[in-house]
Amino acid sequence: MSSSEHILQSWRANAENWIQTIDHQEIESRNIVTNQAIVDTLLSLHPHRILDVGCGEGWLTRRLCALGMDVVGVDAIPALVANARAKGEGNFLTATYSEIANGKILQNQFFDAVVINFALIDKEETEKLLYYLPQVIQHEGHLVIQTLHPLSVIGENPYQSAWRTGSWQGMKRNFSQPYDWYFRTIGDWVRLLQSTGLTLANLIEPINPRTQQPASMIFVATTTIKK
Repeated sequence: MSSSEHILQSWRANAENWIQTIDHQEIESRNIVTNQAIVDTLLSLHPHRILDVGCGEGWLTRRLCALGMDVVGVDAIPALVANARAKGEGNFLTATYSEIANGKILQNQFFDAVVINFALIDKEETEKLLYYLPQVIQHEGHLVIQTLHPLSVIGENPYQSAWRTGSWQGMKRNFSQPYDWYFRTIGDWVRLLQSTGLTLANLIEPINPRTQQPASMIFVATTTIKK
């Protein structure tokens, strides 16, 4: 089984646990730091039409819609997309990253900003997706990625990009089927974004007010590709 299928299999098995986790606000760092950080970052860019990739049960899509934006959410897990649709605002699609990168799902659609919030886990699928996304971002639009900060997950491991053993440790619910995930250094994130033709405009490191440690990092990349 490929790494991407293993990841998808885990999310299919844990979709309901994830929905309940988000609905009951059980991830502290999201509640006190990272949710507002990604919203504030997007608001600072003044986009009108946004693509929320890896939208899950759709909390970010709904939040942005409530702020007056036109948002399309897309996720690979049908149960998460169904739950997102049932909760109200937003347009939602079901598609894997490979299907998006193949160019058919978003054909003839363009966005002022694409946001990916803690949803880049695999290596190859991430790269294929990021190489494709500039094609659907408007001239002088933005790609915004929030992901784990290396300092928060490095532990005793060498500081080098590599596959890491995953777990659902710290979650309050009975998650199953943990998956491996791909760790990238900050330098490798920058090089990956540059290789797509995007220009890195900002790197934000939201700080957890309780620990005074970085809770995440947010990359803001821009494109000057003319459509």
